[in-house]
Amino acid sequence: MNIGNRIRTQRILKDFTQKQLAELVNVSPQVISNWERGYTPVIPHDDVVRLADALGISPAYLLCETDISETPEQQIESAINDDADLLEFWHELKKRDDLQLLFKQVKPLSPKSIKKIIKVIKVIEDEEAMEDL
Repeated sequence: MNIGNRIRTQRILKDFTQKQLAELVNVSPQVISNWERGYTPVIPHDDVVRLADALGISPAYLLCETDISETPEQQIESAINDDADLLEFWHELKKRDDLQLLFKQVKPLSPKSIKKIIKVIKVIEDEEAMEDL
């Protein structure tokens, strides 16, 4: 399957007309038609990203670099969908830059170092609980 076929297939699966997809991607319906028919040999990177986003698929899938259409975030959600607590944590992590930074900072640390950080966090939690009294 080529990029044009993938665009057309995903557009139809999303129940979009060429005009609707064009509006989402900020191009003309003729451009969408040209992409689907393979008349445009190279699609600009920014257009690929907007197109993949509008269709809810990964740019890599759109460019035929993989056969997995889900974005990495969609793959994670599919994998943890059965665990409500984990799914809630994932959604919170996606929203909060501070949590993402925390995980990036502790990722390379040893388990021993992480346990020390957890102890510090517990001390902070205890102090905040005392302030609330």
